Amino acid sequence: MKFIDTHHDQWHRAAGEDGPVPHPSATAHLLLTLEQWHAVRDTWPAGLPVGVLLANDFDVEELVADLPRLALIALQFPKWVDGRAYTQARLLRVRYKFSGEIRAVGDVLVDMLPLLARTGFDAVQLRGDQNREAAERALGFFPGHYQGDVSEPRPHFAKLLAAHA
Repeated sequence: MKFIDTHHDQWHRAAGEDGPVPHPSATAHLLLTLEQWHAVRDTWPAGLPVGVLLANDFDVEELVADLPRLALIALQFPKWVDGRAYTQARLLRVRYKFSGEIRAVGDVLVDMLPLLARTGFDAVQLRGDQNREAAERALGFFPGHYQGDVSEPRPHFAKLLAAHA
């Protein structure tokens, strides 16, 4: 899991004094809102890294055609108790085979790290009051799971059966 330090992140948002720039210029490592992406996607240069910030109520299926062009998808957790972004990440990884970075942003707590990893997130931007060292420890709490996940879709019993076969 990659931990994002907001002060040293290569990705930046296209925003001005009045909020998001409606039609941002093409620059490497821009993290755009969905509205910004829709405004520039037809003219965005191929191969120039771009990311999209998605609300957790957005249907990721609507973005499937754009996935090959995106290097980063940041999924928002507006509250730690709202887990819809877990489903978005799993769909992006399993159903739509997105291979770019999936980043958790917003109200992201240490306790969420194991499930974030299991559902397809590979980067997190922890809430300001959270401790990175505690988050790294949380990732090692559970060395195995009975259920399948994004990394290993087979449940534990199926792995055991395959090992004995």
